[in-house]
Amino acid sequence: MPESQTPVLHHLYSGKSHAPSSSQMRTNFNPGTQEPISSVALDDVVAAENAVQAAHAAFPAWSSTPVGDRIQHLFKYKTILEQHVDELAEIIVQEHGKTTAEAIGSVRRGIDCIEHACGAPILMMGRTLPQIAVSSSFCRTQDEGGVGIDSSVDRLPIGVCVGITPFNFPMMVPLWMWPMAVACGNTFVLKPSERDPMSSIRAMELAHEAGFPEGVLNLVHGGPDVVNHLIKHDDVQAVSFVGSTQAGKYIYSTGCAHNKRVQCMCGAKNFSIIMPDANREAAIDGVFGSAFGNTGQRCLAGSVVVPVGEAADWLIPGLAEKAKSFQTGRGCNAKSQMGPLQDEAAYDRVHDFIEAGIEEGATLLTDGRNHDMPDKGYFVGPTLFDNATSNMRIVAEEIFGPVLSVIRASSLDDAVAEVNKSEYGNMSVMFTDSGHAAHRFETTVQAGMIGINVGVPAPMAAFPFSGWKKSFFGDLHTNGEDGVRFFTKSRVTVRRWI
Repeated sequence: MPESQTPVLHHLYSGKSHAPSSSQMRTNFNPGTQEPISSVALDDVVAAENAVQAAHAAFPAWSSTPVGDRIQHLFKYKTILEQHVDELAEIIVQEHGKTTAEAIGSVRRGIDCIEHACGAPILMMGRTLPQIAVSSSFCRTQDEGGVGIDSSVDRLPIGVCVGITPFNFPMMVPLWMWPMAVACGNTFVLKPSERDPMSSIRAMELAHEAGFPEGVLNLVHGGPDVVNHLIKHDDVQAVSFVGSTQAGKYIYSTGCAHNKRVQCMCGAKNFSIIMPDANREAAIDGVFGSAFGNTGQRCLAGSVVVPVGEAADWLIPGLAEKAKSFQTGRGCNAKSQMGPLQDEAAYDRVHDFIEAGIEEGATLLTDGRNHDMPDKGYFVGPTLFDNATSNMRIVAEEIFGPVLSVIRASSLDDAVAEVNKSEYGNMSVMFTDSGHAAHRFETTVQAGMIGINVGVPAPMAAFPFSGWKKSFFGDLHTNGEDGVRFFTKSRVTVRRWI
């Protein structure tokens, strides 16, 4: 399809589809074939304003709808999504490049979030404490004694909420946000990544089939101009963001300056520590899957591995051997174990990091640029560096691609020290059979999500996605109890009857 003939993606607000009125458009390409597949508006601030107004107008009626009635739409939506898993996965493969198995998995994890949000009647429950105090000043008679005072706290919706989501999980991450937000009585405006928004559009269309009233759910495309309009808007009360640390720091500071409640889940540099006593097969598979799953394009990718002592003798050869036989190809190919990078910019960035690793003195064991893979598409195979150090770019910076660096350590304490040097604190894992080593790791490593013999300790929806340091800006994380608290405000009532 010629680039000039690619379909133009529409906004969705007030329950209807709206063509963009934008002077700036982005063309998106299938990353496995480099064929153009869509055009997306970047600067349609008018659409952003209309989406916020639609959400603002819908809030009074929706927030006063009983929570039990609100979640009926989510129950129906879950059923609808279950019937469209393959369709949604196919869209993700086409526009993002994931393998089919990865795409289906990401849709399933999103459905988990809907299930969790269906528990809103319990999750939103407040607390009550009768007879917390006694007031003697309201006694009718001297013999009556004090009048009891009861106190309670309720959780209430906050208003219009905005979600700004990344390209790497275009279906799952929006479902981290809006199901819980609307279950709690808020209305929502989603700004998906401009790089692969088609699955978000289809998911929102299916949500409207589930019967959500007009204006409760809205979607608007855009780049920085649209983001700035949303995070500064007087009618927006909360902003949830997932993306790079640079963008997250800006959104957090700007949103807070405009009196928004803001949570920003940001970049990462995740480390895996391998002890000599670890189960060898499990460690090799866990490290490899963590580093190269989703082509390394996830904020829980284990991109640095630290073997302790003699663990390096079997871990590094095992990883190198696995990399050589790994099949990189288009996501729609059933034999593909890893798909392409998402676009040309990602492809160029990963190539630059590989060159930087070579120039800084790391030992290149497997070069993903020379891997057996299709001629067209943004492909880079599994890349493995040995003898890396913490001051190298491939260790210090987030690559967001299929590059794994090895730092050797002589002791567990030295390995933990390497982890803790990082300015990021999203995730760290250890493979060991020693309870003592695991406890030492858990209590000294500086990361918000920990895995023991688990390569990717991604929390289920009932637990928060709990990054630390520069991997997170805010006070309340997404999902779990934090998610409920983020999308609600508390009201305390003190009662006495005289």
